[in-house]
Amino acid sequence: MTRKLFGTDGIRGKANTWPMTADLALKLGMAAGRYFTRGNHRHVVVIGKDTRLSGYLLEPALTAGFISGGMDVVLLGPLPTPAVAMLTRSLRADLGVVISASHNPYEDNGIKLFGPDGYKLSDEDEARIEDSMDQNLDEDRVTSDQLGRARRLDDASGRYIEYVKNTFPKGLRLDGLKIVVDCANGAAYKVAPSVLWELGAEVIPVGVTPDGKNINKNCGSQHPQALQEQVNAYGADLGIALDGDADRIVLCDETGKMVDGDQLMALIGGEAAKAGLLKGGGVVATVMSNMGLEKYLGGKGLSLERTAVGDRYVLERMRQDGFNVGGEQSGHIILSDHSTTGDGLVAGLQVLAALVQADRPASEVLNLFAAFPQILKNVRVPAALNGAVLDNAQVKSAIAAGEKTLVGSGRVLIRKSGTEPLIRVMAEGENQSLVATVVDSIADAIETAAR
Repeated sequence: MTRKLFGTDGIRGKANTWPMTADLALKLGMAAGRYFTRGNHRHVVVIGKDTRLSGYLLEPALTAGFISGGMDVVLLGPLPTPAVAMLTRSLRADLGVVISASHNPYEDNGIKLFGPDGYKLSDEDEARIEDSMDQNLDEDRVTSDQLGRARRLDDASGRYIEYVKNTFPKGLRLDGLKIVVDCANGAAYKVAPSVLWELGAEVIPVGVTPDGKNINKNCGSQHPQALQEQVNAYGADLGIALDGDADRIVLCDETGKMVDGDQLMALIGGEAAKAGLLKGGGVVATVMSNMGLEKYLGGKGLSLERTAVGDRYVLERMRQDGFNVGGEQSGHIILSDHSTTGDGLVAGLQVLAALVQADRPASEVLNLFAAFPQILKNVRVPAALNGAVLDNAQVKSAIAAGEKTLVGSGRVLIRKSGTEPLIRVMAEGENQSLVATVVDSIADAIETAAR
């Protein structure tokens, strides 16, 4: 059974155009409600969202779909994706829903689902829900006396704040640290500054004035220049940038130098191993992670296990083989001892704990290895050609030539985006000039084939 609507992170698209329309959201609510109606208890679904204007379109449509099937709906309002996953479990809900397009601009939106255990649904579960959406859903409408109800959970943010603070080591404080936190005008605009303040830090908040259209706009993890500028302007000890739904994080040290997810996994994994808390003998990352991370972990006797791109695949591998640290270079860091999905705030607190314990500047603690030169170029192609373009003879030839050029000293990785009509061309190796030449050659071939 294959999926057509669901991608690597739920259903995504431009708001108010297919598939991000109110009628699809209504159908999805009905179909997902049907799939998760199991047993005779009163069924509950929790719905959270980020700060996009189109959340006002999709939230009531999903709510109506669930209510028509007899499910009660708990509305959380703007809240990070990991908070929704946590509250799904905490409230013993049957299903969790996040309305967000993560790091994408406000014009886009998305819907992703969590099971009662707080984990994202499997490909098989998503495919079955899709199949149900194509069937007659009228038979699932309950009688008027069995309709569900909707209510808001007023203390949702407070519950999440306390949950996050409890992942910080007992006895440690952030007193004396000046931290810039960029919330991307997104879902964490209230909770992130509160967590850091309550743990003792001096907080300079950025990206905390959402207006429905400025989420991820020139701020957050995708546009870290604002973070670097504020760190330098205020003489801060550290900068933290989240994305629109706060499931990813990037940092910059006191000099303004950016620190990506690979360095964070090196630090968190290494600290966990030192404390005897690392499970699985290593870290799980994707094919995008730098070869420098692999070399660093290997020097400590730890492995780097690679998966396909997407935090869901990282998590599947972690659960399958018993790892408790994993993530993506982009900043999705999954710490399964604390959460069931990537959580930017939880990961950030583990880094801050290491800083406090080391009592050294962030520039000395966070930059653990020299990354191999790595270049990524996104090539936009017509949606209809997003897969076919890679079958073009000239494109295949350019890829083969690039692989031959870097053999023994680097690698080439070509993949389709799971959320946008893009072909991602990545290469890394010891010689940056050579890597750039390979990437440009392949990207040019793709652009030519896509015309």
